[in-house]
Amino acid sequence: MRVAAIDQGTTSTRCLVVAADGSAKVAAALPHAQRHPAPGWVEHDPEELLANIRAVLAAAGPVDAIALANQGESCLAWDALTGQALSPVIVWQDARTADALGARSLADAARSQAICGLPLDPYFSASKLAWLIGNIPAVAAARANGRLRLGTTDAYFLDRLTGTFATDLATASRTGLLDLASGDWSTELCDLHGVPRACLPAIRPADGGFGTIEGVPVLASTVDQQAALYGHGCRVPGEAKITFGTGAFLLAVAGPARPDIAGLLPTIAWQRKGEAPVFAVEGGVYDAGAALEWLRRLGLFSDTRELDGFEGPSALSRGLVFVPALSGLAAPYWDRKAAPLFIGMEAATDRRDMVRAALEGIALLTVGLIDAAQRPGAPITEISIDGGLSQSAFFARFLAAASGRTVKVPALHEMTALGLAALCGQDIASIRGTVRRYMPDGTVSLQERARFDAAVEKSRGWRA
Repeated sequence: MRVAAIDQGTTSTRCLVVAADGSAKVAAALPHAQRHPAPGWVEHDPEELLANIRAVLAAAGPVDAIALANQGESCLAWDALTGQALSPVIVWQDARTADALGARSLADAARSQAICGLPLDPYFSASKLAWLIGNIPAVAAARANGRLRLGTTDAYFLDRLTGTFATDLATASRTGLLDLASGDWSTELCDLHGVPRACLPAIRPADGGFGTIEGVPVLASTVDQQAALYGHGCRVPGEAKITFGTGAFLLAVAGPARPDIAGLLPTIAWQRKGEAPVFAVEGGVYDAGAALEWLRRLGLFSDTRELDGFEGPSALSRGLVFVPALSGLAAPYWDRKAAPLFIGMEAATDRRDMVRAALEGIALLTVGLIDAAQRPGAPITEISIDGGLSQSAFFARFLAAASGRTVKVPALHEMTALGLAALCGQDIASIRGTVRRYMPDGTVSLQERARFDAAVEKSRGWRA
């Protein structure tokens, strides 16, 4: 069987063709525009994303099955009859609803945590969907006419490509509208946010089947981060991965029961047909690759090869710290008013020092997530990583030293696509290839960790 595994991400759409003989090849990768129409707003053109999915699928050639990964919390509105998008895609990074959510009562926040496990944060889809209804006349008109559909990007793509208006349980768990106990949309949370439940898609297992595209079945669909967890082979409690893409996202398998850890999030890792859902603990850093891209635009480096080869004492040990909070701070702080911060520069500080501090800052924020995600009986002793930063040996070594854990980097880092192929039934163990292991040689001292934590506190609440 040949599977076209399509990873529709924040900055590009990629297609990996995975064959039964153990081969895997990237068929195509297409970037798309990211728009910032106002401060804190991040949007995509849904038609551009859809066209890119069609294009990478065409580049894959003949296949027996298709699988699709989505961005998670990014969402939009469209017409149920015509399929026409009625809004842009509001991207997971978008913070336009921060003030509205900040005005919510503590009781509302407590109910959200109790039912769906998520805080009232603009990261999640619920407040974005409510904003679309309240601010775009075409969306309000479609609702009044009984023609409105709302959902995350996967539901839109599937509706347009296969005629199937559905999402999977893991993606639904990222909206802020799912009742984790029942596995269905929560009427209470829909009412709290002002999102009409009838406009939301049906919920299926990740491998529940999602229609066909030109006769080829779409066997699986899920969130990119959860697909990557599955692709790494994480199956039992304590096994964890971090994907370093636009953001950095930790997922640690928790098992069949909902985990509750202060500051981190309970989420669905996956649900397969005929099986109970598997839960995970989730924590994120909003800006990983995004922070480095910002530094690149500022001229601090020009090539990814410059993210390696650092020697001598760490920037942190020399008092130079970077807090990557361009979009605020995610778990466990949930502070959208935090701002990025460089602190500790001196006359001798050069651009290499600042790039090194940025890499260390991204690693240290994720170390905090790893430490918090450990649960009794499920110690995290190893971390599997993927994404762009995983290709920097310096970064992997520093993460191992700072976390005190072995860091594993698969030879093939298309973990989201491999996870999709595995959900379709492909054996991907050989495709992952040789795993590089970075042992924790050296440490980051308690004093250095305290210095970083102090810098994080200085970055918090900066924006009005």
